[in-house]
Amino acid sequence: MRIFPVLALSGLTALSGCSSSTINSSTGADRKQLMLVSSAEINQASAQSYQQTLVEANQKGLLNPNTAQLQRIQRIANRLIPQVNIYNPEAKKWNWQVNMLKSNELNAYCAPGGKIMFYTGIVDRLSLTDDEIAAIMGHEMAHALREHGRERASRTGATQLGLSILASAAGLSAGQTQMAGIATQLGLNLPFSRNQESEADSLGLELMARAGYNPQAAISLWNKMNAASQGEPPQFLSTHPGSQFRIQHIQALLPRVNPLYLQSRR
Repeated sequence: MRIFPVLALSGLTALSGCSSSTINSSTGADRKQLMLVSSAEINQASAQSYQQTLVEANQKGLLNPNTAQLQRIQRIANRLIPQVNIYNPEAKKWNWQVNMLKSNELNAYCAPGGKIMFYTGIVDRLSLTDDEIAAIMGHEMAHALREHGRERASRTGATQLGLSILASAAGLSAGQTQMAGIATQLGLNLPFSRNQESEADSLGLELMARAGYNPQAAISLWNKMNAASQGEPPQFLSTHPGSQFRIQHIQALLPRVNPLYLQSRR
């Protein structure tokens, strides 16, 4: 019974057009992606959600609490953003925004369409250098450039449709359908999310290197994150790769991105 979602998704994928959202990647972040939802829909929804976050944070006095810190984040973004056209020409048309949220969380994101948010906690608690901030920002921007949100929305819709069709055709009970959903989550969705994280690590390294930030800083960053995140769940139950796996992945990519960094410094 548990192979049904896999078969359903495989069939839907075969019937759907696939393409890569980015080009010119030196680290191989260019696999074909299932895209059933338009970029315009995702970016519009993202912009609305981001604007709501800004309004709510401002009302609570949590938006951009430190002008000097915000300017630092914006300065780093201003070096990274000009590099996006190399990978995703549509990204140069995005209305890029950079803000900070007062929160103790170790968090940052770049929502679809170029909406960047850094939490003060990740900068303060980890005592981040500019290069380490660039590593985080490059990673988050890579999610947007690869349109991972759009891809996840497309994949979720395809999976749910497949499960519904097969549950009806096979006469699965509610319990069997639920078990099929759990199998899909553990067997497809979580590994797929981890693959997206690894892609963002790869493309993020390229971005920071092209902008003149030392990609070696990604290793010191994840060592800090590892120390601050003890007790992380087993990798097979996590949407993110384990920190040590992540560091090994980055180390393997350094020979590819170091020439980009050296060229940018010249």
